Amino acid sequence: MTKKVAAIVTDLVEDVELSSPKEALEKAGHSVTLIGFEANQTIKGKKGTEFTIEKSIDEVSPEDFDALLIPGGFSPDQLRADQRFVDFVSYFLKNDQPLFAICHAPQLFIQTGLTKGRTMTAYDTVRPDIGYAGAVVKDEAVVVDKQLVTSRNPDDLPEFDRTIVEMLAK
Repeated sequence: MTKKVAAIVTDLVEDVELSSPKEALEKAGHSVTLIGFEANQTIKGKKGTEFTIEKSIDEVSPEDFDALLIPGGFSPDQLRADQRFVDFVSYFLKNDQPLFAICHAPQLFIQTGLTKGRTMTAYDTVRPDIGYAGAVVKDEAVVVDKQLVTSRNPDDLPEFDRTIVEMLAK
């Protein structure tokens, strides 16, 4: 069954952390919608890849989607300064909906106040932050806590991509 996946993203995303999971999800038959500050805006990844935002955060509701993908890079730090994105992420955490986050993406979880007791991983420098916010932190390629899937960095993408595709197949 085809699932609708939201991907929240802006400039300076880690290119491959968006392109690799997006490709894996689409290859498995799911649709991925890029959501950002402005529809039809072109954003640039850290390595220069251009992506087009399909919907603005104001045009969507988390209830419209079956899962949420948050790639890393400097994108999550910018998004967490905007309450609309924090609220969007909060919905998936509160309702135990499939949520896939890699590298710096768990920075967004800190803003939600919903990390306490959740088991996750993140990029080296983010792991202490999520720990201070009450998360149970692991240094593993992929950590699954109910419907929450987290990974550390681009090296973890093969396992991350496989895990998120398997989760949506259930």
